[in-house]
Amino acid sequence: MLSSLWRTSLGRLRTVGFLEGVSFLVLLGIAMPLKYLAGQPEAVRLVGMAHGVLFVLYVLLVIQVSLARSWSWGKALLALVVSVVPFGTFWAEKKLFQE
Repeated sequence: MLSSLWRTSLGRLRTVGFLEGVSFLVLLGIAMPLKYLAGQPEAVRLVGMAHGVLFVLYVLLVIQVSLARSWSWGKALLALVVSVVPFGTFWAEKKLFQE
């Protein structure tokens, strides 16, 4: 299943969008509380780095897919905006990234 998703740019965007969304929730829901409530800043450093890499990859893939599929500026911008909202990339998967 995963190998078939990686064959297309949209499939790569969908996969990275899912991973970026999960990393964002882990960062907000686990790593940040560990840092501020348990005094363990290492969690934010590790999860934050992974999330940052996934976020940049997500942005690049949104640009690639929007150009390849001739998305409107509005759709491309919406795909970028939802990435900074918790659960946003999961919404995008259902509403924006379907073929």
